Amino acid sequence: MKYILFAIALWGGTCLYAQTDTSGRTLHRATSEMKTKLQHTKLKVGFNFENQTLNGEEWLTASPYFYATDSLILDAKSMLIHEVKLNDQPLKYAYENDFLKIKLDKIYQKNENYTVYIRYTAQPEKVIEKEGARSDAKGLYFINPKGEIPDVPTQIWTQGETESSSCWFPTIDKPNQKTTQEIYMTVPDKFVTLSNGILKSSVKEANHLRTDHWVMDKPHAPYLFFMGVGDFAVVKDTPWRGTIPVDYYVEKKNTNRWQRKSLVTRRK
Repeated sequence: MKYILFAIALWGGTCLYAQTDTSGRTLHRATSEMKTKLQHTKLKVGFNFENQTLNGEEWLTASPYFYATDSLILDAKSMLIHEVKLNDQPLKYAYENDFLKIKLDKIYQKNENYTVYIRYTAQPEKVIEKEGARSDAKGLYFINPKGEIPDVPTQIWTQGETESSSCWFPTIDKPNQKTTQEIYMTVPDKFVTLSNGILKSSVKEANHLRTDHWVMDKPHAPYLFFMGVGDFAVVKDTPWRGTIPVDYYVEKKNTNRWQRKSLVTRRK
């Protein structure tokens, strides 16, 4: 008898499990199919604070992942695409539904690199993003760009997780892609910049501007690309393991507080 009761209980539990509502669960998303492999991304960017746009040039080095191909498809959300070239020759392309579809100059084989040049304008305020780490995931954020809000500093920063970097530069915006990077940022000379890797150079330009060149030679996902621009103070802490700099980028009004925290950290 006890075996019959056990069987009934087991059957009932199975039925109950089968009727469990799963409508609110997140569907499994498989890893994106890789047709093209990113290699290196070089960007030159400037900012229009008035319009909250980014004027960019990109040199994107890539190769077919496995099968030979004569095309390249990039994510590029709410952009204006001005020209696309390879070896200084114009390429045919189509831009629609946030995808930039490029016809290459020939069929490229597996592991055969090519570098595409793209001149574009990013318009983050026109991005309509449905998913991301932020509900307003537009990749590039202008904070008080016109300086009209008292006590709010003018800043620019990016947040790419997980597929929002394509709001400010064309790329294959998938976490399973990896690319090295370099970024030239032209900003008002009063501002400090921050990006991945190390600051290679800083050159003063006309009209009180400056161009900073940041380089990251470790391959990483596109969503990890970062830019920060603002009137920051840089507080230096004890180098990690004696060689790696540890810096805090803070609002100037908070410099003393962060310096005190830095001293406390050193004493521990």
